[in-house]
Amino acid sequence: MTQRRAYATGPGPTKAPRVLVVDDSAVVRQSLKAILSAAGMQVDVAPDPIVAISKMRRERPDALVLDIEMPRMDGLTFLRWHMSQPEPVPALICSSLAGPNTEVALQALERGAVGIVTKPTLGVKGFLYDSAQQLVEAVCGAVHARVLQRAPVPPPRRDASAVLPPRPPAPLATSTKTVVAIGASTGGTEALRAILEEMPPNASGIVVVQHMPEVFTSAFASRLHSLCRIEVKEAAQGDRICSGRALVAPGNRHLAIRRSGEDYFAEILDGPPVSRHRPSVDVLFRSVAQAAGTNAVGVILTGMGDDGARGLLEMRQAGAHTIAQDEATCVVFGMPREAIAAGAACEELPLSSIAAAVLRRSA
Repeated sequence: MTQRRAYATGPGPTKAPRVLVVDDSAVVRQSLKAILSAAGMQVDVAPDPIVAISKMRRERPDALVLDIEMPRMDGLTFLRWHMSQPEPVPALICSSLAGPNTEVALQALERGAVGIVTKPTLGVKGFLYDSAQQLVEAVCGAVHARVLQRAPVPPPRRDASAVLPPRPPAPLATSTKTVVAIGASTGGTEALRAILEEMPPNASGIVVVQHMPEVFTSAFASRLHSLCRIEVKEAAQGDRICSGRALVAPGNRHLAIRRSGEDYFAEILDGPPVSRHRPSVDVLFRSVAQAAGTNAVGVILTGMGDDGARGLLEMRQAGAHTIAQDEATCVVFGMPREAIAAGAACEELPLSSIAAAVLRRSA
């Protein structure tokens, strides 16, 4: 089913329109490229928004066809950022998540999408070809749409107190074990791989928040597990945080830690988004400050926004050693910049130096 938003029309381009398809599915990219090329369009493809941004800087398309659920950056986050740029390109959403009257569809339209095509969960390739004319018309409509730069409409802003109340760090007389907490967003998947691959089997226990849709976190943890010498898994309630193990927050749930005696355990929490994210780096970092205090190392990596800056400051104030990735090695120098500006980072390091620094501080 197709939903259309009313938009102003203007004269179309005099040459074949350039369309950029952004979708993590190779089948969808190939199918849409074939369908739209047959209709006389120049079509390029990108597997995620990070690649799309790079391509758009080299050559501006006339329209985007954008999926929602993608690794590294989801479509709604990209759409909000893109529409805040000068002279944004019209974007058509093509996603199985954006059904009629769904929250995702409404958010996409509110953020500036000019139309929505809902693809099925199964049989996507057949659907695309059966709906070729509908897709071509929708993309043509997007090409001729006139869109304006807009300030992003932020969701309600909440801090970590919405999930985890503030309290002073607990006494640490019964524990000398170190916990390493890492937060990342855009560009973080590869940054995390680079760090975790350097961890030896006896490395201190690690907890990770990577902003990522829930359908990807288990596969992401499994991929890291296959590449690393330590165990990497999606965190579950009650998982022990111990040497040689890294726990990745499950998508759409907050990850916190608690201490019992000399051991640390994972807590999986519900609650509203914090710093506009669930899981939130701020929630994880606050819990580490409270449970581990001086026996912790905090690391904030590449990412858009400011999630984690306040939590990293709480960790530093509780006596933890804190590290921010430097601008030169970040895909997006948002989260680390905010943490540095807040005085939350003890040191600012390039990605290639962070693993060694963590090992020195957590030995």
